[in-house]
Amino acid sequence: MPVGGTPVEEALLAKLDDDKAQDVVLIDLRGKSSMADSMIIASGRSHRHVGAIADHLLRTLKDLGLGKARVEGLPHCDWVLIDAGDVIVHLFRPEVRSFYNIEKIWSVDSGGHRAASH
Repeated sequence: MPVGGTPVEEALLAKLDDDKAQDVVLIDLRGKSSMADSMIIASGRSHRHVGAIADHLLRTLKDLGLGKARVEGLPHCDWVLIDAGDVIVHLFRPEVRSFYNIEKIWSVDSGGHRAASH
C-alpha cells in the first residue's frame, strides 16, 4: 500500500487482505480523474468468493459511515463495482479481469501501486 493512504483506502485494503483477495492494486486517480480519488482492483477465486468479498467490503464501508455506496454486478459476481465516492472498488473473477484489463486503461504501470501481500 502506498504511504499516506486514506483511512478508507487502508480499511478496504486490510479487508481485501483478510479475505484473501488476489492481485490487489490501488490506483491513485488524484489529478487524473474527477470521478474519484482512487480505484482499487482485486480478484476473487470464484463467483462465491467475489460475492463474499463484496459483502465484507460493504460492511466495512457501513462501519466507516459510508453505507450509501452504490453497487453493481452483485447477482452474477463476475465483476462487482462498489462506488464509495472517493474510492471505487472493482472486484473480478480472474478471467473477467484479464478480459477487461482496466489497469491498462488507467496505466497502472506509471500511476498504480500494487498493494503489499502479507
